[in-house]
Amino acid sequence: MSQFLIRSVKESDLEDLLRLSRLVYFINLPDDRDILKEKILTSVQSFNGILEDKFKRKYIFVIEDLKAQKVIGTSMIIARHGSPESPHMYLELNEIQKYSETIHAGFIHKVLRLKFESDGPTEIGGLVIDPAYRGHAGKLGRQLSFARFLFIKMRRRWFKDRILSELMPPLGENGESILWESLGRKFTNLSYQDADLLSRKNKEFITSLFPKGDIYTVLLPGEARDAIGRVGKATEPVKHMLEQIGFRWKGHIDPFDGGPHYWADTDKISIIHNTRKASLNKETLKRKPKEAALVGYLMNDEFYCLQTPYEFFRGTVLLPKSSIEDLNLPKKTQLFVMPLEVVSNANQPMPTRFRSFPAFSPQESSLNNLSASEASSN
Repeated sequence: MSQFLIRSVKESDLEDLLRLSRLVYFINLPDDRDILKEKILTSVQSFNGILEDKFKRKYIFVIEDLKAQKVIGTSMIIARHGSPESPHMYLELNEIQKYSETIHAGFIHKVLRLKFESDGPTEIGGLVIDPAYRGHAGKLGRQLSFARFLFIKMRRRWFKDRILSELMPPLGENGESILWESLGRKFTNLSYQDADLLSRKNKEFITSLFPKGDIYTVLLPGEARDAIGRVGKATEPVKHMLEQIGFRWKGHIDPFDGGPHYWADTDKISIIHNTRKASLNKETLKRKPKEAALVGYLMNDEFYCLQTPYEFFRGTVLLPKSSIEDLNLPKKTQLFVMPLEVVSNANQPMPTRFRSFPAFSPQESSLNNLSASEASSN
């Protein structure tokens, strides 16, 4: 029996999500029954397509321990992160060159500039696993993360051509953001937590109070400069996983915590590209191949998938009897199969992050690449 099933959230999951919210502090999973109930309703309406406002569609996934009969994790897709009323905002990291003819010296400076998108990308986020299940041999975090990409493949037209993942940076002992304390607080007089919470409902204070032009990072403390584009230690595995399937950092960071925004073209994400449609073979899979896949289907506007051994055969897929039973597969169901042995698209070089501002002469045509900083669902 496959022990874990991933599916779209149901209203009956409220108590499990409330329990989970008390185990893990996460702003997208508040310890508030009414808010969680509203989030679940929004997700149900998004999955069944009756939520007309495309900017409000959010899809919540849960992973269920079938033996214990409880939800032990959750993740999310935001169909469009950024609207005319609440734009997607980020700080763009660029470089500019300054040179003085008088003193025959110049510098390469890193600058930040606040940017907005009113029709933003699709965002993946909100991934939480019960602490008791972390480090599980079944790589439950990966399953829960990849299930979102499987659903995007199934409902491709519902999502944008670019996908964003906002990763968490290193935070201080009290959960404060190093960059926010050196930058955002000085312009808003708000704590990181208060600003982040307020921004989820109203971003006007950012657009009104933040500088409109370039912010020279050389004016920030060294610790704040080093935090730009980095991820926290706990988020390193997430960063590595995203890089494997085609995500890259393009110099965009969160205006609150300085964490990197990782991007990918939806159709170029390796696991989306490699996902295949197949009908279920009448026979069951008798042998146990080494390869595994996420196999999913849609039924009555609900999403179901699990990780299972599989084998393609003449346009069909063979699955073990236990997986067929756990998925409760109807006959002649169209399946989507995401092979997990092919997840790497990491041959492209990652951009180098600069930690200082070397001098240059007018004859130099390229920058001196310095060692990259250590590069967070969510």
